[in-house]
Amino acid sequence: MSSWTRWHGPAMARLWGFCWLVVGFWRAALACPTSCKCSTSRIWCSDPSPGIVAFPRLEPNSADPENITEIYIANQKRLEIINEDDVEAYAGLKNLTIVDSGLKFVAHKAFLKNSNLQHINFTRNKLTSLSRKHFRHLDLSELILVGNPFTCSCDIMWIKTLQETKSSPETQDLYCLNESSKNIPLANLQIPNCGLPSANLAAPNLTVEEGKSITLSCSVEGDPVPNLYWDVGNLVSKHMNETSHMQGSLRITNISSDDSGKQISCVAENLVGEDQDSVNLTVHFAPTITFLESPTSDHHWCIPFTVKGNPKPALQWFYNGAILNESKYICTKIHVTNHTEYHGCLQLDNPTHMNNGDYKLVAKNEYGKDEKQISAHFMGWPGIDDGANPNYPDVIYEDYGTAANDIGDTTNRSNEIPSTDVADKSGREHLSVYAVVVIASVVGFCLLVMLFLLKLARHSKFGMKDFSWFGFGKVKSRQGVGPASVISNDDDSASPLHHISNGSNTPSSSEGGPDAVIIGMTKIPVIENPQYFGITNSQLKPDTWPRASPKTA
Repeated sequence: MSSWTRWHGPAMARLWGFCWLVVGFWRAALACPTSCKCSTSRIWCSDPSPGIVAFPRLEPNSADPENITEIYIANQKRLEIINEDDVEAYAGLKNLTIVDSGLKFVAHKAFLKNSNLQHINFTRNKLTSLSRKHFRHLDLSELILVGNPFTCSCDIMWIKTLQETKSSPETQDLYCLNESSKNIPLANLQIPNCGLPSANLAAPNLTVEEGKSITLSCSVEGDPVPNLYWDVGNLVSKHMNETSHMQGSLRITNISSDDSGKQISCVAENLVGEDQDSVNLTVHFAPTITFLESPTSDHHWCIPFTVKGNPKPALQWFYNGAILNESKYICTKIHVTNHTEYHGCLQLDNPTHMNNGDYKLVAKNEYGKDEKQISAHFMGWPGIDDGANPNYPDVIYEDYGTAANDIGDTTNRSNEIPSTDVADKSGREHLSVYAVVVIASVVGFCLLVMLFLLKLARHSKFGMKDFSWFGFGKVKSRQGVGPASVISNDDDSASPLHHISNGSNTPSSSEGGPDAVIIGMTKIPVIENPQYFGITNSQLKPDTWPRASPKTA
């Protein structure tokens, strides 16, 4: 029982995995041709016995042939032909090697569907001729043809031209057999009436307006006589061509804006090689805003847009119907340019509820204009739910100046429409003004209160008419001492009135009553305090004061 449990654990899983691996290799071996070995990405056939007589093919329901990237064949003397459909199943093939074998013929379209081919090695086979049409659609980095008995003819002159134009300094030691079966170095081969062709394209004006038509003409020359054909790529506009001997024409009608920037080529081709003359088509058309959406938040807030147009359209933004002057806080950014298509956004730096509203983009060039509008909501108004939609006020923002965007300066300063800028300072400026006004009002009110209190003090009964409130002493107005004498036996400094008389500056006695105190130039009547005489001398003065002599008393 314990052994059964042990085999149902990880050990059993490993056993089943090993079995499936063996079965997989067994099936691959059955699908692989005799004298060959196969894996999921490679086929190699190097065993000469019994050998193969045809290009190796995998059996149906075996490994996917599209995953094969390398095929290596060697020592297969009975392999003579590569047909058109032998290699087409290996769409992912990159390296093809056939060496020391009996290969004599390769079909013209043998590699038509093998666009990934980069390296071809046909060393030491039986090839007597090889057309450039086999390889003209391929972007080969290496083509090795050493050791083949080529016949000296115009059919292999393209190999010589290829060697001469090859950028790599390494050249192959290639030979061909002349009529006398003598080896001639291919680099020295000279064949009359066998040269590269030439093409000349006549284009009167390739800058056209959308919807118009245009006709291109081309002439070719060469010996052998070249073939003429047009390479228009993925041209969208309707087109037709006419070819007569060594002249050809191409007419394009109802030209689409989608074809602006595309290349059109006239190609001349013969056995030796090819030549082509190309032009680029330029289509002018009115701007179109193909994309405009509500703002998105990233590092900055962005209102994304896509505009097409040729020539470059000028862009102008409007905020709530008024021209929006761009600044460092709000500006147009173009992120991607694709010939006549511009992808960008209106970038806003930390927008608030003051920036909520309708934003309209206008794109314009000499052929027309287009406009689109969206509503933007960045933040709720203070005291209002964020989901509410209050009416947006017309706020005039501080003008920070206009910055030219990536397409061009689009600000119209001469327009009489009131311009608005986005500014974060307006709220703080309003608060500062209110604070200054409140402070000034408080200060003014305080000054008025102080003036009122001072005026009231001058006429109040609590003024300086009754000096008994201050303890200045009793006046002897009825004992003939004088009109304004103050009873005091102490030092004059004990009374604040010891400077009340200043000689000639003292007013006359007629200006006051019999009982008066003179302060400065003012005589103030003094009323006796009846309670004053009830106070004994001992109460008026502390014991520390010097007592008066009996005679003085």
